[in-house]
Amino acid sequence: MTSRGVITLPAKIRQALGLKADDQLIAETTPEGLLLRPAVTLPVELYTSEREHEFDEAEADLAALFRERPGRRPATRKRTPARSAR
Repeated sequence: MTSRGVITLPAKIRQALGLKADDQLIAETTPEGLLLRPAVTLPVELYTSEREHEFDEAEADLAALFRERPGRRPATRKRTPARSAR
C-alpha cells in the first residue's frame, strides 16, 4: 500500500474477477479482515432545459388526451387475490 492508501491487486486476481482499470470497489471491514467487492455504478443522465421542456410537453399532451376521453385511464394490471397456504 502506498502512503496515499493505494492498493495494487495482482494481475491474476484482477483477471480472475474480471476487473479492469477504473473499476470501482467497495472496501468493508469484517471480523475476518478486509473485504473488497465490485461496486455497481449506473450512468446518470443530466437533462438540459430543452430536454426537460420536451418532457413537460409530452406530459401535457398526455393529460389533455385523458381530459378529452373521460373514463379512460391508462391500463393497469389487475391484482389477483393471494391464495392461502394449505
